[in-house]
Amino acid sequence: MSFDVLQEKIRGMKNPTVVGLDARLEYVPPHIRAEKIAEFGETRKAAAEAIFTFNCGLMDALSDIVPAVKPQAAYYENLGWEGMEMLERTIRYAKEKGFFVIADIKRGDIGSTATAYAEGWLGKTIVGDTKCSGFNADCVTVNGYMGSDTVKPFLTVAEDEDKCLFVLVRTSNPSAIELQDMVAGDRVVYTVMAELVERWGKGSQDSEYGFSRVGAVTGATYPSDLRKLRKQMPHTFFLVPGYGAQGGTAEDVAYAFDPYGRGAIVNSSRGIMCAWQKTGNEGLDYGEAARQAALTMRDDIRAVTPIL
Repeated sequence: MSFDVLQEKIRGMKNPTVVGLDARLEYVPPHIRAEKIAEFGETRKAAAEAIFTFNCGLMDALSDIVPAVKPQAAYYENLGWEGMEMLERTIRYAKEKGFFVIADIKRGDIGSTATAYAEGWLGKTIVGDTKCSGFNADCVTVNGYMGSDTVKPFLTVAEDEDKCLFVLVRTSNPSAIELQDMVAGDRVVYTVMAELVERWGKGSQDSEYGFSRVGAVTGATYPSDLRKLRKQMPHTFFLVPGYGAQGGTAEDVAYAFDPYGRGAIVNSSRGIMCAWQKTGNEGLDYGEAARQAALTMRDDIRAVTPIL
């Protein structure tokens, strides 16, 4: 099942990290921006093509050391249809390079609408007698705070396609405490969601590593909660945002892993994408800068978390 694929990639590279492909145009080196604006004018098409070139260069530099990429849909939607078409190309290129692709979409609707989202991002749509893939990601993020009506349509498609999903449980943003730390009866809200995620994944744990196909987003900025959640959710794979720029450290994210260093993947976006901004070379070395940043992150985490 799908998280086994991700875990195998992590073990093969000894690197439990994912790079967020969340590029705004200003993150793209000036020479790429200038080239595309010269070709397409000051248009959405120019922005989309500049970001696609940047994405491909990053993936070329990282494909042998990083197991997964995570494009965030918002950074493509803001460029209209050109951006969404470019996102599909980005996912296709990522798969050609061997990456596991997590589409960070955070959808949170119900019923037939949730099914349509799941078909578009993970599954297929029937056109006549033909099944046509949509974005064809390996995994998506889902906001499950509307309950099982949100998650089950994604899980159904994920089971059909042998894919998986991450449900928001304990997020890394400061205002998460406004809802997720509220007490519901004798429990805290995020622990209730954790219990639901384990329940939703029950029955899909017959994999080599024992993780279900329903994972959890668990932020690095609350390490004590991360430790509790790992104990509460032994069969759940974690996606861990908040490392680096948001304040999470390697010691913090270590709590996300099981005793074998398995069951979690840690995200970095701007820290790797924008590493070129610190080299003083105007982005001409953006691939190498990203590679060095990714290696530094890998080594930082491996120093406290053995990957067995």
